[in-house]
Amino acid sequence: MADEEDKRTMERLRQGDDLALNDLMARWKEPLVTYCLRYTGNLTDAKEIAQETFVKVYKARHRYRPTEAAFSTWLFQIATNLCRMRHRWKKRHPEVLEADDPTQTTRNANQASTNDDPADTTDRRLLADDLERAIRSLTHDLRATFLLSQIEGRSHREIAGIQNCTEKAVERRLSRAKEKLRSVLETKWSNYSVEP
Repeated sequence: MADEEDKRTMERLRQGDDLALNDLMARWKEPLVTYCLRYTGNLTDAKEIAQETFVKVYKARHRYRPTEAAFSTWLFQIATNLCRMRHRWKKRHPEVLEADDPTQTTRNANQASTNDDPADTTDRRLLADDLERAIRSLTHDLRATFLLSQIEGRSHREIAGIQNCTEKAVERRLSRAKEKLRSVLETKWSNYSVEP
């Protein structure tokens, strides 16, 4: 039902109703920023990529084919490609600014209740930071697959559409991503149940 609404909104956008883009942004900005933040580990990058995604949606509004894919699949495909390009650019330009410290941008999401034991709170925060670093260390295909499946809750079929691959490839990528994350985290966190 929501996909039908998105398709109607895209049709309005194609027909020249530029305000339809605002409707799409209102619905999808937060999920996109969240996904991009998990991918990049940097809130500034995540917001820029989400914004750039909507610019690309507007520019490509006449190329969107509602019969070929759900709007969300097309949208996340664009965002995933932009995340990959940003990651490649940062690898070629390794100077990291202090503001780009990924542990600072996601720390607020890991805050625990004040009633918790401080040692447990610290351990959970450190485990979350290690998990985020481990996720960011995955190759693009594994990282995107893991985030789309485990964080975004997308089906294998949707992920296959986003990544232009088969559902079987999605299953293999997800399995490999989980295994890599498990092996990275198990050595340090063997006393905890680590199941990415």
